[in-house]
Amino acid sequence: MDLFLEFLNSTGVYNVSIGSIIMILVGLFFLYLGIVKDFEPLLLVPIGFGILVGNIPFPKGMELGIYEHGSVLNYLYMGVTKGIYPPLIFLGVGAMTDFATLISNPKLMLLGAAAQIGIFATFIGALAIGFTFKESGAIAIIGGADGPTAIFLCSKLKPEFIGAIAVSAYSYMALVPVLQPPVMNLLTSKAERKIRMKPPRMVTKREKIVFPIVTFIIVCFVAPGAIPLVSMLLLGNLLRESGVTDRLAINARNALIDSVTVILGLTVGASTQADNFLTPRSVGIFALGAVSFIIATASGVLFAKFMNVFLKGDNKINPLIGAAGVSAVPNSAHVVHVLGRKNDDSNFLLMHAMAPNVSGVIGSAVAAGVMLSLLG
Repeated sequence: MDLFLEFLNSTGVYNVSIGSIIMILVGLFFLYLGIVKDFEPLLLVPIGFGILVGNIPFPKGMELGIYEHGSVLNYLYMGVTKGIYPPLIFLGVGAMTDFATLISNPKLMLLGAAAQIGIFATFIGALAIGFTFKESGAIAIIGGADGPTAIFLCSKLKPEFIGAIAVSAYSYMALVPVLQPPVMNLLTSKAERKIRMKPPRMVTKREKIVFPIVTFIIVCFVAPGAIPLVSMLLLGNLLRESGVTDRLAINARNALIDSVTVILGLTVGASTQADNFLTPRSVGIFALGAVSFIIATASGVLFAKFMNVFLKGDNKINPLIGAAGVSAVPNSAHVVHVLGRKNDDSNFLLMHAMAPNVSGVIGSAVAAGVMLSLLG
């Protein structure tokens, strides 16, 4: 009977709390969004299942929880807290990315830079409501809509916030089709949404090879804090474009990034244990993250409109592509394309939108590097 009672005391039923139930429901909601609604399933399914894993009640001391030293989950989570997984994901992203449209029209890089205004505006707002400098920096990066960048910076500035910040960042990345269109419609006229852009010029292989090398040198001389992310992103792209490392490029954009994404999603989700996650600060992080994302979207659109003041004829930019300056690749570019076709069925904006989209990846990494240099 004593053994039976001891077993009962170790069950999840005995140790369950209201917080655990709430977080399990959140995990199920993430799985619903990923599986049923097809919102970023490669991200939301591992994270949603990770939330379930992290919130199954268990007695302390069994070395099961992600925060218990010696547990398997704790060892896997070190890849998050030590900032190992995000650069590996950037390597895969670089191997997937085609910078041709950006190279053919470099001025579109400004839209990726403009979208980072949301990061610095949110940083100021977080300071104003009482967060510390490091906390504000970690929260503000959510506006870049780049989960790996947000996790990397948070691991350096405020590791305690990783769960809330990672879930916020990936949630907003998944909800790009819901959050961005209202902002884009509000800030543009129907005539602006119908602007046709001239086709991008053909880019030579030499330009594609030189671009990641030169960009890395320039960016990292300006913001050395961005080296871990930018170096891996542009190395991955060089593997893709060099023509002599196809095996490495294929591995980086398939097996490597898929494996790391699964482990990252699972451990980030598991880090949302109710007793650590359900706090007023987590609610504040979610709210500030939404504000940051909206400001970033609006900044990109408004800057595109500003650029059009100085551009003539077929050089004008469709302001919708400014929304792709957030680095949710390729979701933001796809949303721009879909919204553009709703206004003109024969207006194809996807290739044009990819330029600010991929420059936004670089921009968010640079913003993280700046934050790290100033606050780390």
